[in-house]
Amino acid sequence: MNRQAFRYFDRLRVRWAEIDAQKIVFNAHYLMYIDSAIAGYWRALALPYASSMEHLGGDLYVRKATLEYEGSARYDDVLDVGMRCARVGNSSILFSAGVFRQEQLLVSGELVYVFADPQAQTSKPVPPALREVLAAFEAGEDMIDVRLGDWAALGADAEAIRTEVFIDEQKIPKEMEWDEVDRNCVHAVAFNRLGMPLATGRLLHDAPGIARIGRMASLQSLRSSGVGRRVLDALIDAARARGEVEVVLHAQTSAVPFYARAGFASRGAVFEEAGIAHIEMTRTL
Repeated sequence: MNRQAFRYFDRLRVRWAEIDAQKIVFNAHYLMYIDSAIAGYWRALALPYASSMEHLGGDLYVRKATLEYEGSARYDDVLDVGMRCARVGNSSILFSAGVFRQEQLLVSGELVYVFADPQAQTSKPVPPALREVLAAFEAGEDMIDVRLGDWAALGADAEAIRTEVFIDEQKIPKEMEWDEVDRNCVHAVAFNRLGMPLATGRLLHDAPGIARIGRMASLQSLRSSGVGRRVLDALIDAARARGEVEVVLHAQTSAVPFYARAGFASRGAVFEEAGIAHIEMTRTL
């Protein structure tokens, strides 16, 4: 087993609390490392785990977990945990894992999950849609589809995301969230391979040559997965395609690093909008 066997890696740094009396990582912690990597693997598939399993009509339960120890990790080591789907059976899925320190394989593992009915706790066939997602990811295919359209085409999906993020999570009053501008905007919504909406944003004409991006929202479980950036890039491309020369947005201050990585620069002072600190950011196209 080597690093090239894996498309997905989860990176971590060994903590002091994970070291045993031999000054190496206690053996049981490697299962925790692999379990954390499994969670990241689902994000890489653009599948928010709980809602995706509900959508698929079942859940995954561990049937078997095995580890083989080749070496030892120590305090402050940076480890990369590789994860891949090795095989899908009738009702089971086999995942292979490798814990690496640079190129050195320290621990290899296998996890067997069974897809089952959560109420009856009885196995059932792995849904074809899940099989297709797993196969597509391991084949290197894109997991996200970003669609552009008007409110009539994408409003229901955009509304669901914005309700969950802005109204339910951030407690923004409903009357401040919805406006007539939605009817005249270009909207972007990112979908996973199950057709579930994950992130959204909108683009409107602000002034001659200037576009404004707003209402950027990603489901909590998919943040830092790249899906928000895909929506942002799609809106920037749409602005460029219609001849805009600058894009402006109001960023929540917690999101400033996200927009800065996309080439936006802050302008002016911090101000409050909907009870949340914001700052204007711009990018030249």
